[in-house]
Amino acid sequence: MLPQLPRSTAGAAALVELAAEYAVPAERLLAGSGITETAIADPAAEVTAAAELAVVRNLLRELGHVPGLGLIAGHRYHVGLFGIWGFALLTSPTIRDALGLAVRFVDLTNSFSRLAYTESATEALLEFDDSGVPADVRTFLLERDVASALRLQQDILRAPLPGLRLELTLPEPPEAGVFAEVTGVHPVFGAPRNVLVVPHEALDRPLPQAHPLVAATAQDQCAALLRARHERVGVAGRVRQVLLAGRPGRIRQEEVAAALALSPRTLHRRLAAEETTFRDLATETTVLLAQEMLAAHLTVEDVAARLGYAGAPAFTVAFKKATGTTPGSWARARRTPTRPS
Repeated sequence: MLPQLPRSTAGAAALVELAAEYAVPAERLLAGSGITETAIADPAAEVTAAAELAVVRNLLRELGHVPGLGLIAGHRYHVGLFGIWGFALLTSPTIRDALGLAVRFVDLTNSFSRLAYTESATEALLEFDDSGVPADVRTFLLERDVASALRLQQDILRAPLPGLRLELTLPEPPEAGVFAEVTGVHPVFGAPRNVLVVPHEALDRPLPQAHPLVAATAQDQCAALLRARHERVGVAGRVRQVLLAGRPGRIRQEEVAAALALSPRTLHRRLAAEETTFRDLATETTVLLAQEMLAAHLTVEDVAARLGYAGAPAFTVAFKKATGTTPGSWARARRTPTRPS
């Protein structure tokens, strides 16, 4: 299933630039996509995933003979191309923080893979699940996603990360050497999953441009942009609007269904089709509203009352379950000045 949210035109613009280097004009690459050259030049413009996919198919039709084309494309996706998401990664305190943020806000990128992040005692895994990607573009888009991730690692750390490993479900291609040539990593092919493996000892490594206060502000902007995109899309967007108008932690699904002139069962079915649930939307909206209020210096007690909780303890438990930290700690982290290094 294709991503549902709109995305920046920057991803398509990078493909247009790549095609131009092979003498393929922009109009041929954008044909049938609905994307104009004016939109490509506008950093604030947005397109659908389907429109970008049309550009990808045009690129493959024109340049599918180029070995490692997805890798070449992905390596062009430097940290600056991703806007506020890239800036939030760049200023994150540690590698672990950056990986968690990347997955949390992956919908702000041009990835077609679904990302998941897990840790064990010895390593961390960033998984690229491309099972929902159309078969005719799956290899290209997987190559683009992993090459982009490795390019971001280079941009953020300014040096190779020792012990980094890439495992791919792809059979080893004749041009396997292109992987190492473009990305600096030679994958393990024929693996059960597509994963980027990071040694556990590297996760707490400070990033060169870490700045917790700036990173916190950038994360807030990521959350605001993600919410704005969600609000414009599908039934889930309409549910968010109803939740934002009330107390999301205390509005029942039946009430929201009635506000949308749907039965609870129909609402559940349509949200499932959009790969979400009412509980997830209510939690997400509650957390976003709470973070906005805490950032505006409201007390934990005031936020709890405004969101409809019985008291600060109940709100604190819910907030910590959703975010992994208490509301007080979250607020203090955004007010703590960073000492010069």
